[in-house]
Formats: sequence, structure tokens, C-alpha cells
Amino acid sequence: MRPLSDTGMRRLAWVMWWVMPVSFAVSLPVMYADPRTGSWSNAQAAFDVMLMAFPLVGLLILRRQPRNAVGWLLEGVGLAWGVGGFFDTYAIYGLVIVPGSLPGAGIVAALTEGMWVPGIGLMGTFLILLYPDGHLPSPRWRPVAWLSAITLVVVMLVIDFLPSKMQEGPVPDMTNPIGWEAGEGVLTVLLIVFLPLVPISILACAAGLVTRFRRARGVERQQLKWLATAGAVVAFLYLLTMVSVLLIKSTALTQTPVFDVLQNAALLSFVLLPVAIGMAILRHGLYEIDVVIKRTLVYAVLTATLLGIYLGSVLLLQLLLSPLTEESDFAVAGSTLAVAALFGPVRRRIQLTVDRRFYRSKYDAARTVDEFTARLRHQVDLDAVGADLRGVVHASVQPAYVTLWIRP
Repeated sequence: MRPLSDTGMRRLAWVMWWVMPVSFAVSLPVMYADPRTGSWSNAQAAFDVMLMAFPLVGLLILRRQPRNAVGWLLEGVGLAWGVGGFFDTYAIYGLVIVPGSLPGAGIVAALTEGMWVPGIGLMGTFLILLYPDGHLPSPRWRPVAWLSAITLVVVMLVIDFLPSKMQEGPVPDMTNPIGWEAGEGVLTVLLIVFLPLVPISILACAAGLVTRFRRARGVERQQLKWLATAGAVVAFLYLLTMVSVLLIKSTALTQTPVFDVLQNAALLSFVLLPVAIGMAILRHGLYEIDVVIKRTLVYAVLTATLLGIYLGSVLLLQLLLSPLTEESDFAVAGSTLAVAALFGPVRRRIQLTVDRRFYRSKYDAARTVDEFTARLRHQVDLDAVGADLRGVVHASVQPAYVTLWIRP
């Protein structure tokens, strides 16, 4: 069979892209009609919109580079979530909203059980293992690729055909209609063996990305910085979310709008991954990543610091005010005002620390200019000023040569 031409591959990319928005458009009315969802529908809708960034970035890449493997992986992530969303909608409508109206709704619900595996698996394994050029870091990583592929396929099939109660199904305690009763023992053993291999495969692929970064130079190194920065932001936000949830559950701290904003930010932060990949592969603002990393580092530390101050002050004020009132409005308001007042001074201090630790050349250049400015106030000899100025320019800008022209 003849391989597809570039034009044919671009058309295929368009078809795969439309799976996700069409699935979302079909599922939206069913999602809000489902009596079980309630306010959860808003979060689910936001999550689905965020997921569309993966196939959209893949489409943008494939329009210019139709044989780019990373672009096809992004499209594959969107296809997996789109098909899974359509299956879920079909099952909800046929089993909950209008029971018995659609044929095979139970079977479709069973097939939905394992659809999260390729959706999450492709993002965590092949997308980072093959990024940015679509090839393995070296032939030695082929066993990792094969292990990841076999693990994802086996786990998805085992979850679909395991004869048990369906955890993700629309009907509580519904037995899997396509469960393989005779092979329950074999499927259970396979699940015990292969399910832990999913996170292991993700960690192994992340190690491949680290290995590639250590060897990379030039453009490839800048591309890897984009993905690493986006991944660090996502991990940081999820870490803050988990810590805040644990604090809420283990202390007297009450749920406030700040926690809701943090949880939504962590959920939507996944969009940074395809955006970073698209920016890097399409080379848009590629070399601005160092500025992005610096600002990300500054504001990540700033966010963690201010959140820690906020949580500590809210908890402390609630403990102090608990004998007087059961409401936490005063504690929340006072803590919010304190964080707002500290924002500017803390940001400047953190930025100075980051410059001194990670951007030493810029920090030293700024200090050199400040010292020169202080000396200039007391300097009256023009020749000495010119020599001092040339020395400052050499130390801060480091040009090939310096020429100073003084108007007569």
C-alpha cells in the first residue's frame, strides 16, 4: 500500500482534530441533563475545553510538518479523550437519561472504563520520550518504548474485560457486560503486574527526557527547556493543591475561594504542556524561554511563600477567634489584606535572590552599574569618567570593543 502524501496526512490531521470538538458539542447537553453531575458539569466542561489544546496544537504542527511524530501524538491524545467522551455520553444517555433508548449502551460503558489509559498514557510516555524530534534519545531506549506500548495496551484491555463492578460507569454497581468470567484469574494477575508499570513507564520516559536534555545543544536544548518549564509549573500547582487539600482535611481550616481558584488553576494548567510543545516546535519566541523560566521561578516561589503566609495566618486567626465566633470571615479578610500588602516587597526580595543565585551575570552587571552611578556623583575628571565608563561597559555588557566619543 502506498504511503499517504503530505496532503493526505494534513487531511487526516483535520479529521482527527474534529473528533474532540464534535464529541464535546454532543456531550455538553447530555452532561448538564445528567441528574448525577450537578455543579461538577462546569469543571468537566472546563477540563474538556482544556484537552482540546492537545489536538489543536497537533493540527498546527502537522499543517507545517505533516510527518512530525510529536504532532501525531498530540492528535492521538485528543482522539483518545474525544472517543472516550463520546462513549461516556452514549452510555449516560442510554443508561441514565433515557434508559434502553440506545443499543449496546452497557457495552459502550464498559469500553469507556479503560479509555483513560491511552489519554494519560500517551501524554506521560511517548509524548515526552519522542519530543522534540520524533525519535528516541538513542537506540538503547527501545525497550522503554516497547514496555510503555505493551503496558498501555494490556492495562486498557484488562480494565475493559475484567468481570467486576464498573467504577467509572454511569450506573453504580453495574456489572461489566463484556467481562470475561472464565479468565478472571488471568486478567487479575495481568492487572496486578502491569498497572504499576504505568507510572514506572512514565518515570522511565521522563528519565529519557533528562538524558536528552543533558546531551542537547542549541535549538534542541531551547525546545526541551519549554517542555521542562511547563511540566514544572503543572507539577508545582498540583503539589500546592494537594498540600492545601490535606491542610483542609487535617485542620480546622475552612474552604475559601482561594482554594477553589488554586484547584481550577491546577486543573487548567495542563494546557501549558501542548502550548509549550507548539511554541518550541514551531520556533515561535523560542529563545525567550530563559526569560520565561526566570519569571516562572520568581512567581512560583512568590506563590508558595504568599500561600504559606495566607494559610498560616488564616489558621492562626481562626484559632484565636474561635472562642468569640464560629465564622471565619474576619480571618479570611485579614489574611487576604496581609498577603496583598506583602506582595510587592516579597516579590522584589525573591527576584533579587533569584538573580543573585541563578542569573549571577545580570546581578553583577546591575551592581556594577549602581556602583558606577554612585562614583559618578563625586567624579569631576572627564578622563577618569571615560575610563570608568569603558570599564563598566566591559564588565556589564562584555562587548568585543568599546569606543567612547565625547563631544568637544
